[in-house]
Amino acid sequence: MTILRMDNVAVVVDDLDAAVAFFTELGMELEGKAQIEGLYADRTVGLDGVRSGIAMMRTPDGHSKLELTKYHTPAVSDAEPRNPPPNTLGLHRVMFAVDDIDYTIARLRAHGAELLGEVAQYENIFRLCNLRGPAGIIVALAEQIG
Repeated sequence: MTILRMDNVAVVVDDLDAAVAFFTELGMELEGKAQIEGLYADRTVGLDGVRSGIAMMRTPDGHSKLELTKYHTPAVSDAEPRNPPPNTLGLHRVMFAVDDIDYTIARLRAHGAELLGEVAQYENIFRLCNLRGPAGIIVALAEQIG
């Protein structure tokens, strides 16, 4: 047995339109939106009465996808703490390669992004940073410089 590919990473958000706008500003493309509900949805995620909206975002190269999910029912449960630090167990972050990290940060700040630290340089290879994005997720940016 072998996997064929990693299809997508899903992120639960509280404002689907705002999350789509954030990741569009980052440079991802909206592939499509759908409403998800019914017995197959309940069985797949192990919840009863699932009704959600999803937006599938893809990177410009078409190789990676991010599924943004807004649950209408059942009610969303908040993670504790609300904005966990980077060393919290579980899904850590999503990283994107960008061509201009400063310009990207400026654009994303208009959509509520906040730097967790600062832009740091790793040797003469990368400039890196972590931002807090939609639903508190950590979005990392990497600009190759060498």
